[in-house]
Amino acid sequence: MNLVAVADGISWSALLLFLTAATALSVLAFLRPRPALVWFAAGALGVALLAAASISEPTGRTGFGPLVTILAFTAAVFGGSPAAATALNLAMGGTVAPGLHGGIIVAERPTPAEQRQGVTTGVRREVLRGGLTIGILERIATAGTIMAGFPEGLAIVVAVKGVGRFTELEAPEARERFIIGTFASLIWACAAALVAHLALR
Repeated sequence: MNLVAVADGISWSALLLFLTAATALSVLAFLRPRPALVWFAAGALGVALLAAASISEPTGRTGFGPLVTILAFTAAVFGGSPAAATALNLAMGGTVAPGLHGGIIVAERPTPAEQRQGVTTGVRREVLRGGLTIGILERIATAGTIMAGFPEGLAIVVAVKGVGRFTELEAPEARERFIIGTFASLIWACAAALVAHLALR
């Protein structure tokens, strides 16, 4: 038997096994947030990515194309949210109060008139509302552009999100949270989509 065919068979088996595990763990972590689930999902996704990269003749197993695409897309969409939450927890801990609508509570800068009266903190308000829904939409667009072979679409996704959130990024806590959460979410979605792109190229 051809050694390349054997190696590809092992790579495809590892890809399907670990991509399935990454997808299942990503959905579990989305439904029941636990840092351990995120780390195991990240490890499984990493092995799936290596397996996909090691396939020498991707077109030889096209029957697995739809399954790989569905698994990678599901992992990209669901795993990014707990990955972002884990990254934010590592970076910021519980230093920012959560809001009622998925955002964070920040204090606006006092106006000059308030500063003259000795006020040191402004009105508290919630910023970065709707982050969960925006993150899901962001990852759908990200995974879609990579799987479609149009990585330039990532620039559009990042630009739309940045413009949409621009007015809320005055507070340092909001800026840090926006950058960390967005990067973690995008990196996760890119890695999951790249598995499908490499396996089916």
